[in-house]
Amino acid sequence: MRPRRAPGGRWGTGTAASAVAACLASALAACAGGGHGGYTAVGAAGGAPSASVRPTGSVTLVPLDGAKGADGPTARAGERGPAPTAATAGKATAAATAASPSVTTAPPGSAPRRDGTQPPRSDPPASASPRPGTSSATSSPSPAALTWSTPTREATDKRWCEKVTVTFANSGGTAVRSGTVTLGTHIIDLLGIDWSTVTSTEPVPAPVAPGTRKAKTWTVCVDDWRVPLGMHVETRVVTVDWS
Repeated sequence: MRPRRAPGGRWGTGTAASAVAACLASALAACAGGGHGGYTAVGAAGGAPSASVRPTGSVTLVPLDGAKGADGPTARAGERGPAPTAATAGKATAAATAASPSVTTAPPGSAPRRDGTQPPRSDPPASASPRPGTSSATSSPSPAALTWSTPTREATDKRWCEKVTVTFANSGGTAVRSGTVTLGTHIIDLLGIDWSTVTSTEPVPAPVAPGTRKAKTWTVCVDDWRVPLGMHVETRVVTVDWS
């Protein structure tokens, strides 16, 4: 619609004011079409161009649709920044460890000092170990261990008799209280031939105490008819049965 020209060559003031009001209404309708409901007065309709009206009440800032930012005040609720990597997590742990002060624990039952520090921790004394070769329990003595020597022979005035000496030794922990000694006597001729052997028994010179030695001499004889003229006797074998 084209405005009419007023007489005298000037446009009508009523028509111009209507056009300005229509433009302002269109601008406000365009701003309200965003659907966010915020309104701000830009001035009085039909007033002077220099007049302005400040907004009243609180102002709410609403982010635009599609704005995605992890940083800044317009970040949406529930959105998080990028997940930390292993390198950044290791740096954060090292920084926290370096920043944390060292803590010294005191042994149980110790009270802190007046200056707030804990007393030094002392280890309990080591238990005394038993000496080598000693035992808390009394050990029983070891049994007897009897040994004897090779018989020592000595001739007599009778060819069918001789003196025989045997030495006994007890290396055990218990005394030898009894026993029997068996002597083997050989009959030898002039050529050294062994004709026969005659055995005899004698008692052990008991008791034989632990760690001691005891010697015993016996006169050993055989029947005289077993030893003709020119022959003699030799006691060579000694066996002992003891307890």
